[in-house]
Amino acid sequence: MPRSVNSVASRARRKKMLKYAKGYWGRRKNVWTVAKNAIEKGWQYAYRDRRNKKRTFRRLWITRINAATRLEGLSYSKFMGQVHKENVELNRKVLADLAMNHPDAFKAVVNAVK
Repeated sequence: MPRSVNSVASRARRKKMLKYAKGYWGRRKNVWTVAKNAIEKGWQYAYRDRRNKKRTFRRLWITRINAATRLEGLSYSKFMGQVHKENVELNRKVLADLAMNHPDAFKAVVNAVK
């Protein structure tokens, strides 16, 4: 009995993966094994960096808050301790935005927790 291979499904599967490789350079866009490896590696980076993005933004916010509080004569840790003690319902993202774009409002928050 002859060997049965579903070449239609195999081709469709490969075409689907090659569609993901659109925009890649060189053989990464049209050679099946190279494209497949490049796509899978890209997906690994995307998965990892969706988590890393949260960390890097938190670090950025902390740096911005620290710089702004130093101008007011406080350290970041003392300021955040006071914020939690006074039950100020502002997260780091909002505080960093205030520090960067609305320094007067941030100064008011600092004075409120001092």
